[in-house]
Amino acid sequence: MINITVQDQQVTDYLNRLLHQLGDLSPAMAGIATELGAAVSGRFETKTDPAGNAWAAWKPSTEQNYPAAGNRTLLDRYGDMLDSLNSSATADTATIGFGVPYAAYHEWGTEHMARRGLLSADPDAGTLGAEDTQRVLDILTRLLNPAA
Repeated sequence: MINITVQDQQVTDYLNRLLHQLGDLSPAMAGIATELGAAVSGRFETKTDPAGNAWAAWKPSTEQNYPAAGNRTLLDRYGDMLDSLNSSATADTATIGFGVPYAAYHEWGTEHMARRGLLSADPDAGTLGAEDTQRVLDILTRLLNPAA
């Protein structure tokens, strides 16, 4: 399993306010896990990373050697990776990930393959993309100000 821990001060500040106000982060974590899971799933359609950058096209050698029975689209050879996408939440964590180990190669890229990020804008820094950060902040704002 590979973990990317998001360190965003604005999100952390909101979570601390919510914890102080409500004493229970379970609803926030459930909302975050669901919302970010949907965002990651949508990246298979938009073929963009969390920062909004288009995924790199296949190298000619990849296209030439692609299996005839495959789906012939980026990151969707047979649908296994997308099918393995999952999200869960506890009282203090929201987890979004894939059940296949090769997803890490796409998240970071390799010496021979361009990065095609799905989970984070920068997996080494643990940063979300701007839209994902806003999604999280929207969830937390609604919970902090339910009458607004």
